[in-house]
Amino acid sequence: MDQTSASLSGLLSNKDSMCLSTTQMVESVFTALPLNLEVITEMSETAKDMESPMIHLRNTTEVTVFILTGFTDDFHLQVFLFSLFLAVYLFTLVGNLGLVALVISDIRLHKPMYYFLSVLSFLDACYSTVVTPKMLANFLTKDKTISLPACTTQMLLFVIFGTTESFLLAAMAYDRYVAIYNPLLYSVRMSPRVYVPLIIASYVAGTLNAMVHTVATFSLSFCGSNVIRHVFCDIPPLLAISCSDTHTNQLLLFYCVGTVEVVTLPIVLISYGFILLTILRMHSGEGRRKVLSTCGSHLAGVSIYHGTIFFMYVRLSSSYTLEHDMVVSIFYTTVIPMLNPVIYSLRNKDVKEAMRRFSERNWCVNKVNF
Repeated sequence: MDQTSASLSGLLSNKDSMCLSTTQMVESVFTALPLNLEVITEMSETAKDMESPMIHLRNTTEVTVFILTGFTDDFHLQVFLFSLFLAVYLFTLVGNLGLVALVISDIRLHKPMYYFLSVLSFLDACYSTVVTPKMLANFLTKDKTISLPACTTQMLLFVIFGTTESFLLAAMAYDRYVAIYNPLLYSVRMSPRVYVPLIIASYVAGTLNAMVHTVATFSLSFCGSNVIRHVFCDIPPLLAISCSDTHTNQLLLFYCVGTVEVVTLPIVLISYGFILLTILRMHSGEGRRKVLSTCGSHLAGVSIYHGTIFFMYVRLSSSYTLEHDMVVSIFYTTVIPMLNPVIYSLRNKDVKEAMRRFSERNWCVNKVNF
């Protein structure tokens, strides 16, 4: 009996120890369960945090096509604007390219002043061609889209020709100052070693400025609206639809255009200031009137051009009104290139004489052929 009792008591003690160990294991599992749940929860949240940018990237699509809204959706008004701007564009091409051909063909116009005029006319023809054909097409078609590469190219060329013209107008003002202030030394001071580098420097400055703005603008993200409230790809309307921070681009635009104005505009004003002093010292009333009329028209053209550029770009971004800016930009991309042949050429006696000789020569050729 004692052995049986001892065996039972040992079995019971072993059973109790087994139950105790089982109980401790269950308790340890339930004790560690909240910690495990916290770890699992943190891992789940981490996975969600890692997944959310991926979901955002999947939902974000970069714009590859832009839509140019233009002036209006009224079809009848669009037809009228098409006719108006087509006439302006044709007049611009005929006037500017005709002047280039006239300077090349007439040996009497092979002078620095007319070389500058021919380069300006070529710039104006290119300047208008970058913008106007696409604008004319959008007036008559429902598809007003422009691809990203085409938009980039349009803005690059537009800024190149615009900046080059600013520097070229300054060089032309200096040329007029040398010709009027000291005409005896004109051929020396404006030799090919002087005016050719001035023309090349104008193009180099325009190209560098355009590359800076084009790279800076199209490095931004366009992941929202692709509707450009304009008739061509200009910098301010593109910055307006970007989903990136454009503060640096706005400062870059302000300082770059401001620098171009600070460099070129004083040259123009100082040159025409000396020209005015020279005119006032002239004894001949007829010569004074002639020079004052010519230089006055030149200065008016320069003032209009620089005034519109200054209004468009050298100001705070909060003052941008895209509707008003659209009208102003059309003025200096289509109207001014049309007026420049009239301002700089048709009021010039030598150009008038060259046109007369050209028309008489063609008339005689046609009469002989007839």
